[in-house]
Amino acid sequence: MCGDAERRNDGPQASDQQAAEYQAFEPQRTEQQAAENQAFEPQRTEQQAAEDHAVESQGFKHQSVLYEETIAALRIKPDGVYVDGTTGGAGHSSGILAKLGAGGRLYCLDRDEEALAAAKKRLEEVKSEGRWILVHSVYSDFAKVLESYGEEAVDGILLDLGVSSWQLDRAERGFSYREDGPLDMRMDQSQGESARELLARVSQAELERILREYGEERNSKRIAGAIIRERELHGTPETTTRLAEIIVQAQPAKSRREKGHPAKRSFQAIRIAVNGELAQLETFLNQAVEYLAPGGVLAIISFHSLEDRIVKQAFRKWENPCECPPGLPCVCDKEPLGRAVPRNGILPGEDEQMLNPRAHSARLRVFLREDKVQ
Repeated sequence: MCGDAERRNDGPQASDQQAAEYQAFEPQRTEQQAAENQAFEPQRTEQQAAEDHAVESQGFKHQSVLYEETIAALRIKPDGVYVDGTTGGAGHSSGILAKLGAGGRLYCLDRDEEALAAAKKRLEEVKSEGRWILVHSVYSDFAKVLESYGEEAVDGILLDLGVSSWQLDRAERGFSYREDGPLDMRMDQSQGESARELLARVSQAELERILREYGEERNSKRIAGAIIRERELHGTPETTTRLAEIIVQAQPAKSRREKGHPAKRSFQAIRIAVNGELAQLETFLNQAVEYLAPGGVLAIISFHSLEDRIVKQAFRKWENPCECPPGLPCVCDKEPLGRAVPRNGILPGEDEQMLNPRAHSARLRVFLREDKVQ
């Protein structure tokens, strides 16, 4: 598991001078403006939101998906405590921070140090009385981070599980099957196993499983066999384009004619394996709801069915945690922890999908923590 909760920019424990660097001021919002935050329907068009919240700082460019819907769903309190577990370029974080007043705190976590550098520049431009704290950490370690700052509960947690456009488009990060670059794919390049190192050691059976389970690749057996043959005959592929060539050549003609790049699912699968993404999500969900204060909100944006299925199942379990056999009286005394709002999540509108094609597969799921569900 990557990440280091001890490597951070100081926040509440920092000196007055350091704290001042994180703070800017603006007048308190009116009650009418605060009430607008309670609505789940965006008040502005999706096109305007996407245009206003495309993050571009220090070369980091990324459009925050479902921005308006996410900020509204979090029901931000001016004095609340919030966690953005996947800060990236601080697109969503900047929106949260803008609504915080005196006493409000925002913990900004990311495993990518380059993303945190861009986030710092972005957040410094936001006018807010709220305090923000950057933390170099995987989001699954959020509980350790909160405990180290003396936080017992939070009012909202956000995860955006997508890979940023900036990461995808930079060839040297090794995520792209279209651009030539080293086979890396690590979210945190300071540690962990790269994609090339994974492919150099994995067995054919294990590689087939990775492609099948994480990429939902129908031709996983053929592709795994082709990659292993390449490794045995010529060595492990060194670059993204070479790996993509092997995958495309292994695909039957029918699959190569299908919509989308033939290597897309395989690259997704290898990236998930390299970064332990599904295991990280499950670790996070095992503890997230317990850190939500009553009325607190958990908002998660997923981009493929594997992640969304895990999130949906967790929400359903929290809504109905009873472990007693169906049809028998409940004796386990486990009460519902809250409810999903809305039930089936929120999808990007047509305008946003047209403006940002990478948004088309996104789904926002929101869980509202309640002491007792009516």
